[in-house]
Amino acid sequence: MNPAGIRLVVLDIDGTLLTSDKKITPRTRAALDTARVLGVHVVLATGRRYPSARPVHEDLGAGKLLVVHNGALVMEAGEAVRCRPLAREAARRAVLLAREHGLDPVVHCGQRGEGLLLVEAGARRTGLIAHYLERSREHVREVDDVADLFEDPMQVMLGGTPESLRGLRAELGTAVGATARIERTVYPKSGVEILDVLDAGVGKAAAVAFLQERLGLTPPETLAIGDNWNDREMLERAGRGFVMGAADPELLALGLPVLPSSDEDGVAIAIEEHVL
Repeated sequence: MNPAGIRLVVLDIDGTLLTSDKKITPRTRAALDTARVLGVHVVLATGRRYPSARPVHEDLGAGKLLVVHNGALVMEAGEAVRCRPLAREAARRAVLLAREHGLDPVVHCGQRGEGLLLVEAGARRTGLIAHYLERSREHVREVDDVADLFEDPMQVMLGGTPESLRGLRAELGTAVGATARIERTVYPKSGVEILDVLDAGVGKAAAVAFLQERLGLTPPETLAIGDNWNDREMLERAGRGFVMGAADPELLALGLPVLPSSDEDGVAIAIEEHVL
């Protein structure tokens, strides 16, 4: 047993575990390896799809559990053990509203971790569309109309500048109703904001509660680290929650304990000081 009594460490990936050049520092890797030797469960919780998160999970050697789609899907040894898909009608309404605002939505599909990406054949090859076509082309499916064709939707993703999305979040909430929630991710350095439309019961905090029950652990035995708004509830509900120093200034202003950035071994420092 580790001295601090922490038995579950939950980490966001981008901006938290990974450095700005998408690597895990040797110090962070060593700290997490030592924690696992002491019996600590290390779990990654990310907004990424399973095919995108799996290589990082395997590289870290983080164990069997992995939280993806902002908590909509929990994988264990490659199998889905918790799935909260988005209602098709809510997905359709989100797509239609995105069109009204001149946005090209990406619909994430696959309740078993397939990580398929539905985009419209006539969508502009910019923003999120360009990103996925470049990096995840094998998972992209171009269709005539994503509003009419959904295959097990997990989430609807919209991207743009904070200015272009200002006001849209409230409109989305009204359009999808009580069956869905809107999750926000902000990247201040690149000037990009992403809105994810998810099932109302989805969130990293809910996924962590599921992990605690599955592992027989309690919130005081849990330490969580993240860097964005989609991590906020998870950090606030963990026994110990930390935000990375490079996070959105508005998030830092909420008063959560702040760590150095991922480039400065923030995760390693938290593990060394509060677990080891």
